[in-house]
Amino acid sequence: ASRRQRQMCIRDRDKYVLIHGKGRQIPKKEAAIDVGSAGTAARFLTAMLALSDGAYTIQASEQMKKRPMRPLFEALTSMGAEFTFLEKPGHLPVQVKGAAFGGKKPADKVQVDISESTQFLSALLMVAPMLENGLKIHITSRKTDGSYIRITTKMMHQFGCNVVHEGSLYAIAPAERYIPGTYQIEPDVSAACYFYAAAALTGGHVIVKNVHSTSMQGDMKFIDVLKQMGCAVTEEREGICVTGSKDGVYSGVDIDMNDFSDQSMTLAAIAPFAKTTTVIKNIEHIRLQESDRIEAMVNELNNLGVDVKEGRDRIEISPANVKPGVVDTYNDHRMAMSFALIGLRVDGIIIDNYECCCKTFENYFEVLEKACAQ
Repeated sequence: ASRRQRQMCIRDRDKYVLIHGKGRQIPKKEAAIDVGSAGTAARFLTAMLALSDGAYTIQASEQMKKRPMRPLFEALTSMGAEFTFLEKPGHLPVQVKGAAFGGKKPADKVQVDISESTQFLSALLMVAPMLENGLKIHITSRKTDGSYIRITTKMMHQFGCNVVHEGSLYAIAPAERYIPGTYQIEPDVSAACYFYAAAALTGGHVIVKNVHSTSMQGDMKFIDVLKQMGCAVTEEREGICVTGSKDGVYSGVDIDMNDFSDQSMTLAAIAPFAKTTTVIKNIEHIRLQESDRIEAMVNELNNLGVDVKEGRDRIEISPANVKPGVVDTYNDHRMAMSFALIGLRVDGIIIDNYECCCKTFENYFEVLEKACAQ
């Protein structure tokens, strides 16, 4: 093979992870883990450990200690897990004794409220094949479904495990088991959306490789929002291409973002440059994420001279002449990445604590700079 081919093989090999299963068993029956600020890891690992036959300690960052966990703790407790809260009741850090500890069998029915986070349901769904008797999950909240739930059930199906969903009930039969195989992980559409938004701001065009209309991810809906604002969207062989309207002129939108709320801040960052007012609604749950994201958006846009009206579950952003200033990120990676886009139209935008984007995209600013230089 040529030198170039050998280098490509090395790069491809580095992108593989090989996992050897343990037949539903966790080898270490006692351990301590630290989930840091990762809400996904916190919810998914808590469920797995809580339905095991071991005893574990789960530590977390100060940020993660404030985020919602109580509905998941209550659901897992009803299944037989035992939690000892090491600081604030209903929050991490905790010690957990698994529901299967001492040969016991976890309950095969559970109720859970997912109004604060659909990750509670995803966690229970993914761990269900560990249980000999399967699991029936009844959703008690008004919200019973969502884009990330559909991703979870589809991926479980791809690994050979079927989930039956009827209204507020999700059921995994006792015989369902994961089948090992090779799985191609989709590109991160949430990260791709910052670059698509940059195309709208600048009137340029962006292709994010391997992002296609077949993606399961909820943030694909943000591309439709950009289309409503006047961007052109085409699907190329390499990936979806977004082209901003001439000179970065576009209209505001009135949009329900409950199902793709991670892009609320991205839309908020480009909204002041629209010709008309933008309304982002049905996003109350993002007040309980890495930061109170509604309050964060309002504060930082106000500080940059933008008129914003705040509601319990919405914000309304008026067109503005944005002024230079320092953006507080609240140690929230999405605040850092989205509000950095404002700097594409306004000189003098400073992102404080920009390193917090390392949580999901450690070289974001390098990639953004490279993209804008092309």
